[in-house]
Amino acid sequence: QEQLVESGGGEVQAGGSLRLSCAASGRTVSAYTMGWFRQAPGKEREFVAAIKRSVGFTYYADSVKGRFTISRENAKNTVVLQMNVLKPEDTAVYYCAAGAPSAVTTINLYDLWGQGTQVTVSS
Repeated sequence: QEQLVESGGGEVQAGGSLRLSCAASGRTVSAYTMGWFRQAPGKEREFVAAIKRSVGFTYYADSVKGRFTISRENAKNTVVLQMNVLKPEDTAVYYCAAGAPSAVTTINLYDLWGQGTQVTVSS
């Protein structure tokens, strides 16, 4: 059974850091494009970061560029999102996704999603 399970969410003060993990089963993370998306209350789900399959090129939303880093831990079949210098506007449920999208920012091109993990940044 294919599954993605996120962990590492929590509450942190502005300026702090969190490390989100996405553990995959039934799929090899290096064989798929892996993405992180987030959804704040009352807002649409939005792209945060992605790492392309095989070569591993990375992509970031402008709002997180320079603060967030996406990476793969192939031995653990896990994708990590390191989030630094967090801001209150980063508060959202963060979702991990896997697929083979032609455009890494397009939500409906990912075919496997995790259940999400809550990140809350207080000012």
